[in-house]
Order: sequence, then structure tokens, then C-alpha cells
Amino acid sequence: MRKKSFKLHTLACVALTVAMTGCTDLKEQVIDEVLGSNNSNPENALAAAYGQLGDGTFVDHGNVFALQEYSTDEALLPTRGSDWGDGGVWRAIHEFTWAPDNSVVTNTWNALNAGITKSLTAISAINAKPDFTNKKLFLAEAKGLLDFYTFHTLDLYGQAPYRDPADVNAPITVRKAAEGIDELIKDVEAILPDLANIGEQNTHNGRFTKQAAFALLSDMYLNRAVFKDRYASSFKFDEPAVSGTGTDMDKVIEYSTLLIHDPTLLLRKNYFENFDINNSGGAELIFVVTQQINTLRNSDNDFAYMSMERNQKPSPANRGTNASCITPEFYKTWENNHDDPRFSRHYQYADGTWFMNDGTDVSVPATSIVPNSASLPWFHFNRGLQVGQQYGPKLLPNGTFEMTDNGRIKVSKLTCEKNTSLPMDFTPELKFDNPVQSVFTQAQINQGVRVFKYEFDPERDNSSSNVDIPLYRLGGIYCMRAEAYFRKNQFDLSLADLNKLRTTRTRESLYGSVPGKELITVNDLILYNETGYEMYWEMYRRKAAIRFNRFDSPCTAKPASQPYRRIYPIPQSTMDATKIYTQNDKY
Repeated sequence: MRKKSFKLHTLACVALTVAMTGCTDLKEQVIDEVLGSNNSNPENALAAAYGQLGDGTFVDHGNVFALQEYSTDEALLPTRGSDWGDGGVWRAIHEFTWAPDNSVVTNTWNALNAGITKSLTAISAINAKPDFTNKKLFLAEAKGLLDFYTFHTLDLYGQAPYRDPADVNAPITVRKAAEGIDELIKDVEAILPDLANIGEQNTHNGRFTKQAAFALLSDMYLNRAVFKDRYASSFKFDEPAVSGTGTDMDKVIEYSTLLIHDPTLLLRKNYFENFDINNSGGAELIFVVTQQINTLRNSDNDFAYMSMERNQKPSPANRGTNASCITPEFYKTWENNHDDPRFSRHYQYADGTWFMNDGTDVSVPATSIVPNSASLPWFHFNRGLQVGQQYGPKLLPNGTFEMTDNGRIKVSKLTCEKNTSLPMDFTPELKFDNPVQSVFTQAQINQGVRVFKYEFDPERDNSSSNVDIPLYRLGGIYCMRAEAYFRKNQFDLSLADLNKLRTTRTRESLYGSVPGKELITVNDLILYNETGYEMYWEMYRRKAAIRFNRFDSPCTAKPASQPYRRIYPIPQSTMDATKIYTQNDKY
């Protein structure tokens, strides 16, 4: 189960999957060193369960990311002129007009259900091999993945399919969030003794280890009150824990502290290194979707690609797509915090050249070469939130970058690809002709501050990337513990955790490598904003917005909404295919 290349083969869908998603075939990813091709092979089956994490589910902007980000005060995907109309499915997530037939809602449900199916298949395959050498470890990992997929399904939809993994003949039933969250917590706590620590038994942070379990338990306990009463006007965060010892917030503190005190985990000074192309094995990354370009396994560059303009090209062979952006409301939370090391970071080339992106750049060296390319020059855009007029290389008709006489990449003022008279000026404001519809004309497609948090991989197009996608990382764990302390009125401890994040992160040497500034106080709004600074673009915002009672509030083109929108509907295709589900309230 080491991080190596993957082969692709197709397996028939098991009956469970038909009942869950109505699909007919599933593409399974299998590790090279596994010789068998039958999903009764435990390694094959477990690899397939892991593969579903990266088969769009947690790496494509149109699945979990869309439902967790585009529905919040942080991000949206508007229609931009002739692009991203798609029948209004993306706007619907921001405008809160989605219905059971929305394809984004349906595709995400199907992807998570496929993860549940593959995890159950892995459990069955492992149980069927009594003499299997790694049985305890693999079984614990498969159960952990089952709980991980189920948790996200319950979070987004309030319901999830369930079958007793110990009985292959067990009927399919439905877990509801209010009761299911307790069962998930018990499940994960039960497998802890059989899981390996990261690095033990050939594991890495792409495997479900003890550390991944601690992070998932922290997440589940932090959100347990919401699962218990999704439509409440306020949540009871002080309920007794499932274990009977302490409260939910005590358990968040317990499990997050195990991670914070883990000597193998370490906060990065350069915040953006967590999202670099070469971030594999990063000391801050607890549980990731492992991605590799040079394999047949599905990998994805969407989290970088979606926000970049089409004329922003990291190499002559690649471009962005001018789609998603952040909201004016989220940008406003950064007022007086633009010097925070997480806001943005300039890139420095090997010869000392800084890309300033402010009109002063003339050229950058062409000595940085795209990996696995004989000669393609690599242009490095800055990271973080990009606002205002943008600069970079121009692509000539012959398919090469415009160069200076001395062989450097020429830097020019950029315009939008689909409106070449429109400067590529990313404005914080979003001015729609109809304020309640997130639609831009072709003359407005420059609007919106963009997110360059994940490094764009110039080796391939948006369909492939070497950036491992963090599902849990140490920075997020500090946010969880800070919130748990806050909800227990331990404000000094909450403030200390937030300041640990702030002061550990440092700016680039261009600004003296200074650390972030300490806060002097914490309250509900400060904590919510600080969580946003640390976790933006990481599929975290929706859960936080619900916990902080901000999800229902109006934002950009979103009106004030009713509590039933805190979960998504069961897709109509599923409701038509099976009678085991009851549609969520008011859908």
C-alpha cells in the first residue's frame, strides 16, 4: 500500500452500489505491486476504497468542494459571460436555489456512496481471508474509510446508506445523522488499537492511520451538536460525550491535543508549502488524498485551475479557466490583515528575482523548467489571494512565451482571454446586473478576487496534479481545539491556539521573514474569521458557518435562507430508484 503508481481496471458494480447510486460500472484504482485483478483480493479492494477519495470526490471542485465552499460566505462560481452557465447548477449552490435534481448535489452523493460501497467491499474482502498477514491493520483502515465517507454523507445530506460490514447478507438500511454520528464515533474509537501511526507498517499520510482517526474524531465531536439537531437556532455543544466521559468539547480537546503534541507533526512556517506540488509527506499533513501525474490513477488540479484566468499560464501548455472566486464579504474579513502570512506570498526565482505582480516586473528568468519537460519554461505566479491588475507571460501564436532579448520570460500586463479589451483586474466587488443572480456579462468577467492557494502543476492540464490534497492537517486541528476551548469559555487557551497559528506562519524574506501578529482578544466573530484565514479553500467553511450560525445569512447574491438548507436533498434519481430514503424536510 505504499505510494506508487496505479493501474486502472473496471469492476462490475456490486448490488449494494446499484441500490445506493444506480450505477452500472465503477473504475477501480489498483496499486502496481498487487498482482491480482479480482476485488476479492484485500489489497485490491482497499486500494479501490482509497482511490475513491481522489476519483473526483475530494479533489474535483464539483463534488464535496462545491457543496462545502460555494454554498458559503467564502466562495462562489458565477456564470462568466459564455462560460459556466451549465443550466445554472453552479449558481444554484451559491444562490440557494438547488433542488433534488441539481447535478452537483447528485454527483457528490454518488461519489460519496461509491466510497461507502468500496469500503464495504474492502471489509468483506479482508474478512474473507482468515490468514491474511495484514488483516488487523487493513480491516481497521477499511472501517476508518467507511466511517470517513459516511461522516461526510451525513454532514451534507443528513442520511447515509448502511449495511453491517460483518454480514455480507445484511440488508441495506439508512443511517440518520442524529443517531449515526454516535455510531460513527464508537466505530472509530473501536479501531484505534489496530491502526498504525504514520510511518509504521509502511503507512504514510495517504493512509487512514491513528492520526487520521484522531482528526476525524475531533471533527465528529465538534459537529456532533449540529448533527443532533440540524435545524436548531443554537446548538448544545456541552452535551455528554458518547464515551460517557466529559463533554463533546472535552473530546475535541482530547483528540486534537494528541495530534498537537505528536512529535512527528509540525506547523509549517511557510503556510503555502502545505499546498505545493512537492507537498507529499509534509509534516503538517495528517490525512491526504495522494495524487500523482505519472500514473493512471485519477488526480486533479481543480483547486488551483478553477480560480486562475484563462490567460494566466504557468507554462505554454497550460492555463486557468476563470471560474470561481471569493465573495466580497470574505475579502472584507481580511481588512487590516493583508500582512498576515496566509493572505499572500510572492515567489522568488533562483537568481533572486521576486515576482511582484504590481506593474514593476519586466522579466523573470526562464531557468525554472516544467518537470518532465525538455524545455518548457515554468512561470511561477504568486500564492494566496490575488487582487487587482494581474501580470504575467503572454503566449505567442507559435505556442511559446514572449521572451526578452536576453532569454528571460517577458512580464506583461494581462487581459482576459475571452475579452481581450478587458484588463485582468480582479476586483473585490462583484457587481451583477441582477443582484440576486450571480451572472456576469462578457464585459464583467474580470470580477472577483482569486485564490492561488494550491500550486498549479504546469506539467499537465487541470486533469492531473502532483499536489496531495489535505483532508486533515495540523493547522485545522489547532482551529478545532481553539473553537472547543472557546465553547468551554476557556478564552485564554483559545486565544493561545489562534496565536500559535498566527506567529508560526512567517512572511517571505522580501518582508524580513516576520511572523504574523498576535491577537489580543478573541470573540465569536474573531474566531470565525481566524478559522477562515487558516482553512479557506479546504472544504471546511460550510460546517464552520453552520456552527457559528452564519450559514443562513444573506451574502453577495444569496438571500437569507431557512434552516432546511443546512443539508442538501437526497437526489431525485436515488428517490426514484429506491424506497429506503425519506426526502429531507421541505425538499
